[in-house]
Amino acid sequence: MDDILEILKNDARVTADEIAKMTKKSVAAVKQAIKKYETDGTIVQYKAIINPELADNGRATVRALIEVSITPQKDVGFDHVAERIYSFSEVNSCYLVSGSYDLLLVVEGKDIQTVAEFVSMKLSPMEGVRQTTTHFLLKKYKEDGKFFKQPTRSKRLNISY
Repeated sequence: MDDILEILKNDARVTADEIAKMTKKSVAAVKQAIKKYETDGTIVQYKAIINPELADNGRATVRALIEVSITPQKDVGFDHVAERIYSFSEVNSCYLVSGSYDLLLVVEGKDIQTVAEFVSMKLSPMEGVRQTTTHFLLKKYKEDGKFFKQPTRSKRLNISY
């Protein structure tokens, strides 16, 4: 991977001036490369990684990993079914994977019932979907290579009589 991309992948807040110093390139060359990467789709989006335990403000969401087994279609393979599935607003990510199932989805909803309704009313009845298995995410420790600082909890032991 290009050194500019590697730097931005680790911290998208790094300025072109800082990247130029790190890579020993001119600021103009760095800005031109970044613009090219944004235009050609190499850089898709800049994002912040948020610790949900520290930022939920009472509006926690439920995330689930859903394994989906599908029947590939003639001449288009898995792509056509995958496109229909990842078009749903509840689907944050969709991956074609090897193994005992075909697609891995990351789905988000306001509560467990919302995710369950998505699976039972939208996903499972779709033509080409053979089977689903849902795993609800209970706690996030690390995402995109970044560890989450866990809120400090009292280490005081319970007293029993």
